[in-house]
Amino acid sequence: MIASRPLPCGLTLTELGFGGAPIGNLYDAVDDDTAAGAVRAAWDAGIRYFDTAPHYGLGLSERRLGEALREQRRDDVVVSTKVGRWLEPTEEEGGQDPEGFVVPATHRRVWDFSRDGVLRSIEASLERLGLDRIDLVLVHDPDDHVREALEEAAPTLSQLRSEGVIRGYGVGMNHAPALARFVRETDLDVAMVAGRYTLLDQTAADDLFPLARERGVGIVNAGIFNSGLLARPRPAADAPYSYRPAAPEVLDRALRIARVCEELGVDLPTAAVAFARRHPAVTSVVVGLRTPAEVHELVGRAESPVPEELWTALEEDDVVAAP
Repeated sequence: MIASRPLPCGLTLTELGFGGAPIGNLYDAVDDDTAAGAVRAAWDAGIRYFDTAPHYGLGLSERRLGEALREQRRDDVVVSTKVGRWLEPTEEEGGQDPEGFVVPATHRRVWDFSRDGVLRSIEASLERLGLDRIDLVLVHDPDDHVREALEEAAPTLSQLRSEGVIRGYGVGMNHAPALARFVRETDLDVAMVAGRYTLLDQTAADDLFPLARERGVGIVNAGIFNSGLLARPRPAADAPYSYRPAAPEVLDRALRIARVCEELGVDLPTAAVAFARRHPAVTSVVVGLRTPAEVHELVGRAESPVPEELWTALEEDDVVAAP
């Protein structure tokens, strides 16, 4: 059974969460039945936290997730989506989305962290999801819009929470120092950090995690395979790291970690899942899932025991830092 952990706002997240980018056809297309099967498999495995965004497949992920969850009792599931890019229909016909999703370019993304943009985005997400509410709303990738996100998006979401329109809000980014600023300067409930608390990168533990614990903010840890380098038992030379080709020194470190894992009878992806959940600041680990088989593989890895000696060995090898 997958355990759950509470957030200050009263929401409870399962320790494993379903990441909805792949069912938005990230990099490869998946059919409707397979996407729905992935959501059902996650539900059957005990996952109750599902994350999506308008960005994922130009709304396809939201539509598929909402349809797949419709048969479940609403109070038993936590759904998060994001604001910061609302979708504007395009008049051009044909063409594919240029941002990595295998979908027709029927809309364009409009970056907007204003109050009106946030409200517009939430209204459209509710329609695509077909749900009566969104539990958790995250400000999505405000890296180049920090001031607007701090001054407009966050206060708007805080007000919506106080009015009971949403249960909680947060920010999702790849950059831990910027996330720490949001934790310091807003009253958010959760910070979603992608790729910054993994076997290869623990920078979120420097400032963000201690600050989040001090202020009672939950951490959702995403991007735990660093976009692919940690996803196989033996890292491939052409595997990406943070969406780019891995530098030789990063690949070498991943291979060193894989060898230590092998010596102790653990494969690299299983160790990556265990490490991502290891820090006491982490409330939930969200992994992008595309098929029922991927769900079963993830849950199996999460349930596999990892000896404490592995962390000791990796710390002694100066590869990972202690939590």
